[in-house]
Amino acid sequence: MGDDDLRQGGKVLPITRWGEPVMHEQTRPVTEFDDELRQLARDMFATMRAAQGVGLAATQVGLDLALFVFECPDDDNKIHHGAICNPTVTLPTGKERNLEASEEGCLSFPGAYESLARPDKATCTGVDVWGEPVTVEGAGFLARCLQHETDHLNGTVFGDRLSSRSRRKLDERQAAVAHLYPADWPVSPRKAAADD
Repeated sequence: MGDDDLRQGGKVLPITRWGEPVMHEQTRPVTEFDDELRQLARDMFATMRAAQGVGLAATQVGLDLALFVFECPDDDNKIHHGAICNPTVTLPTGKERNLEASEEGCLSFPGAYESLARPDKATCTGVDVWGEPVTVEGAGFLARCLQHETDHLNGTVFGDRLSSRSRRKLDERQAAVAHLYPADWPVSPRKAAADD
């Protein structure tokens, strides 16, 4: 069994939005590596794909569990995928630390993007859904994804990292498109905008 097994057979779940308590609190560590956990990972992969995302944390399906899934390209456009429990992200320091500003969005605040500077490299360690140690090293977009999803499990949404001015712009952008996303999105698809 491997990650490929997790990327099929899942059910699409509604995505939890910013403002719900689970999105802003520290998660519980995963301690049971059983079929139920693996089915949750399958459902999260299915949900992430339906929403056209590259990562999804358990908080985003309403669970306070330290698990995220990802299917994300790196700098060379190679797709990396997996499910990581109890992740810790290590970022470069000193001369090795290079911040890269890029547009960032969140499936739990759909349709809105804002530029955020993050370190361009990250190493994420944890265990997989079988309880085996896993390490993922990422650069560029993959590094951003690893940081974004681990933040979710620590109760941080990327809007928390923005300046108040940038956060206001993000909130305005999301308010303008919020009506396109049903409450149970992506179970129910995004509505077409008038200019689509």
